[in-house]
Amino acid sequence: MAELSITKKSQFQVRGLPDAVKMNQLSNLLQDALISTGHVHQCAIIRRNDANVRASSLGFNLYPDQVSLLLDAFKNPPQTRQDGIYFDEAQYKCIRADKNSIYAKCTKKGLVLVKTVTLMIIATYNENMFPSVCVEAVEKLADYFKEKGM
Repeated sequence: MAELSITKKSQFQVRGLPDAVKMNQLSNLLQDALISTGHVHQCAIIRRNDANVRASSLGFNLYPDQVSLLLDAFKNPPQTRQDGIYFDEAQYKCIRADKNSIYAKCTKKGLVLVKTVTLMIIATYNENMFPSVCVEAVEKLADYFKEKGM
């Protein structure tokens, strides 16, 4: 019995890191890949299967109902293009919506959503930032996750 317990413990250590370490690594990745561009205001990584926020930038708090609405936006892209997205107490006009990416704007601020195999990346930008740089950074991070099968 003790031998089995040791085997399980060592397999866990080999196969993966504790969730707290993973979340810290994801937070660092958000900082390095998105926030450091100067064109992403806030961002988060969501695990799609359970709508769990895996990491977010400082002060970016997403509620479960918000996350569900954002994930649902990918289910019917034509409807999302038509209706837009309600986020952060504002109605965003949809600029692009397909099965992998949704871009929306509200006056001079915007929202970028990109889906990977298991994750969704959310990023916002404001009037002092270039939307194209925000989109490029988020899409590159999504490509990185896709290459890793995440």
